[in-house]
Formats: sequence, C-alpha cells, structure tokens
Amino acid sequence: MKGIVLAGGTATRLYPLTIVTNKHLLPIYDRPMIYYPIETLARMGIREVMVIVGGKSVGDVVELLGDGSAFGIDLTYRYQPGALGIAHAIGLARGFVGDDAFCCVLGDNILRGPALADVASAFEAGPFGAGTLLYRVSDPERFGVAELGPDGHVVGFEEKPEHPKSDLIPIGVYFLRPDAFDVIDHLLPSGRGELEITDVLNHYIPERGLYSPVYDGHWTDAGTVPSLLRAAELAAADDAAGQLPPPVSRPVR
Repeated sequence: MKGIVLAGGTATRLYPLTIVTNKHLLPIYDRPMIYYPIETLARMGIREVMVIVGGKSVGDVVELLGDGSAFGIDLTYRYQPGALGIAHAIGLARGFVGDDAFCCVLGDNILRGPALADVASAFEAGPFGAGTLLYRVSDPERFGVAELGPDGHVVGFEEKPEHPKSDLIPIGVYFLRPDAFDVIDHLLPSGRGELEITDVLNHYIPERGLYSPVYDGHWTDAGTVPSLLRAAELAAADDAAGQLPPPVSRPVR
C-alpha cells in the first residue's frame, strides 16, 4: 500500500498565522503539524509516501522532511497549483500509486490512538473500492457529513451542510484503489469550485463498496485556531501519559 499526505491549500481560517508560511509547518505541541500524518502512515507499515504540496513555503516543507529517511519511509513530492480540492490533489498521485491500493491522510489531521494497520489490511483484503474512518463530532457542519440508512450503513455524504443529518463525519483518512482516478476524472467541481472527496466516496456507496468503520481513538483536525489548540492539548496529554513518540531528529543533509 502506498501513502499520500496532502499539504497544500491556503488555510485562510488560520490567518494571520499562515500569512507567511504553510499551515502544515505550524507547531502542534513539540513538532510540526505535518509530522503527525506522516507518523499515521508509517504506523500502518506504509513505506512509500508522496506529499502533495502547494501554496506558501513549499521549499520549507521539502527542507524539513527531506527524503523521509528520518521517518523510516521514502518520500517524494508533487505540486498542486491552487486550492482545487482534495480529490484533485489525490488525482495528481496517479503515476506514483500505479497498481497499488493507497491511503491518503490530510496534512492537518491529528490521530492519537490505535495504529491503523489492521484497518488498512481489512480494506486491502476486502471487496471495498474505497474506505474512510467515521468519527463523532459536535460541529459536523464544518465537514462532510455521513447520512446513515436504517441498517446503519452509510447511504451518502454531504459536504459542509447547513443542517447535518448526523454527527458522524469522514475524517481525513481515505483508503482507495487505482480505479478511483477514473472516478476523479469524471467529477464536476462543487459549488465551492473544488473536486470533493465526498463525491468520490459517494460513488462506491450504492454497491456497498465503501468501508467505513468508526474510529475509536482520538482525532482532531487543526484547520482552525480552536482546533489547532485542541490538537496541541491532545498531543500534550499523550506526552504526559508516555504515549507520544519522540519527534524524529532533523534529517542529515
């Protein structure tokens, strides 16, 4: 399985912190934000990862992460010209993915809890075309929201609805196979002018091809000032409990 980290975007919700830097370089407790999604992929056993960069400070991201050897992985990079959506960014990794299944983690997602190796294995071995982790939140209107049918299965996702149909959201961890690129090729931009990942996930729902377990660890994004603070508090609590691994050393040049 290959891995993708999305580290582009304009991060307007974090202004003025992001006026002069990429939001994924902002600190979360004792390390840069982007360390966390890379660690999530590494804990799955994934060793080949592409970082999709964009916006400001692209060179600083590359300088920070290097070739990935400090994390025990092999890193490569691809540039996304503009904030064109998660699905568009994933589409840039077609050549990198090849014929392999892959996992994409959003660069501002902080997961603390069980490693996802079993989840990745269940997706890869199963009949699913796509997968995501569901998580209960108090403010689902900020996200794509899952609608559940009478049997508890997901029947659809709605992107940032004014009136959410549940408190379950697909957090920024997506499992896909190479045929997802054909789905992306036929997407139309949403009202926000972006290619939405929820539209990709919706494609696989009618045939029960979506894997959507509920994540029982701790999760937050770090895309707003309050959630940035929450992410730091979460990491600090893990550190106090001895559950936060030490940050990697600076890559040797």
